[in-house]
Amino acid sequence: MTHHLQPRGRRVKVLATLGPASDSEAMIGALLEAGADAFRVNMSHGTPESRGAFIAAIRAVEKSHGKPLTILADLQGPKLRVGRFAGGSAMLENGARFRFDRSETPGDGTRVVLPHKELFAALQPGARLLVDDGKLVLRVKSVAPDAIDCIVEVGGKISDNKGVNVPDVVVPLPALTPKDRADLTFALEHGVDWIGLSFVQRPEDVAEARQLIGGKAALLAKIEKPAALERLAEILELADAVMVARGDLGVELPPQQVPPAQKRIVAMARALGKPVVVATQMLESMILSPSPTRAEVSDVATAIYDGADAVMLSAESAAGKFPVEAVSMMDAIAREVEADPGYFGRVHYTGLAAGETTADAMSEAAASISRTIGAKAIVCFTISGSTARRAARHRAAVPVLCLTPRIATARRMGLVWGVNAVVTRDVAGFEEMVEKAKRMALRTRLAKGGDAIVLIAGVPFSTPGTTNVVHVVRLTGQELAGH
Repeated sequence: MTHHLQPRGRRVKVLATLGPASDSEAMIGALLEAGADAFRVNMSHGTPESRGAFIAAIRAVEKSHGKPLTILADLQGPKLRVGRFAGGSAMLENGARFRFDRSETPGDGTRVVLPHKELFAALQPGARLLVDDGKLVLRVKSVAPDAIDCIVEVGGKISDNKGVNVPDVVVPLPALTPKDRADLTFALEHGVDWIGLSFVQRPEDVAEARQLIGGKAALLAKIEKPAALERLAEILELADAVMVARGDLGVELPPQQVPPAQKRIVAMARALGKPVVVATQMLESMILSPSPTRAEVSDVATAIYDGADAVMLSAESAAGKFPVEAVSMMDAIAREVEADPGYFGRVHYTGLAAGETTADAMSEAAASISRTIGAKAIVCFTISGSTARRAARHRAAVPVLCLTPRIATARRMGLVWGVNAVVTRDVAGFEEMVEKAKRMALRTRLAKGGDAIVLIAGVPFSTPGTTNVVHVVRLTGQELAGH
């Protein structure tokens, strides 16, 4: 039974968030069939038991479908919140004075506790506090060790535990809270493939998380703070991938600044050969409606035209009424965009920083050769996955088939553009590698008799980081006989 080996026939990947609307093996299987390539488990919600159940269900579906599946565990990060109010809420009028303090007395229309002592030192007069996803805007007038006095610029109802964003300062908070550290340990023990790091402000945040992960999973840095945009190149150097987290970014930046920021993040990630995920509100109306707005369809298409590696669904697949339809819609948009004759021209619009290494030269050559001779696939043997990621970086016009002996390497490929991963036994020599590449190209139906494929590999074998061979082979169609 080899149906599971057949690739999807599209390059961009679909990342679906799991939640109450998609918490059974049957439903995860349905999302996979509809087009999901990777699954996000949000560590902010649920109990350790429920998150463990999600991970076990994904692995059960992986087993029944015979296809490596990717799990991203998304850490919550430090959420800044106001305290509680005497009546559960209060109304703030425009132009009124309001104070955030350290007193545990329930709040009212003039004050409330802000249980984050770090903010009292960090905030300066003139800085803004945005409450409840930016619905309320307060500007700091003066700061004392235990009181922040503000003027209400945009008033409204403020209620218990609403979130606070402070876009104008780098908050002296680590990206990992004690809860995140516990969640991280849990996620690594349960064998997830990617860790999503929230609230990244500085490269140091990524370095610290890297150290804690210790190579057990790949690290995706979520760009949701203006401070991160200022140090994007350094953050990208340290992360394995990035996410354009447009929800929080759109609270902290004026909304009109989010599209240029998205383009910049996608272009820089691509230039550095790091996968980039575009996320949040992509098909938001499909939470309640079976069809999206035209603007949402256009938004998803734009991310794909820009060459994003993956597009993500949040509440649409986690809590909405139409999770399978939302995934199908993403899949349909992606196929349509990739079928556009102008697509590859658009995707190659981003210039790549020339890699210095032999491996970079090899993957660039493979992409170029496959174009010239009309090859049907680029096949690479890789242990760590770096060869496949390099080939993906060149956005070759043909699919990349990644053959790896490591299931962990195959699973990580679920966020990488155009890569189809298959777990296969390691090869001992060059001839064996060529034979296996031919067999797998036929078996996955990426190529048939008479087609050419381009191989990238490293000799000697099983030595990571030695990509030094590009080899062209033509298939006879007889390769599957006797296997």
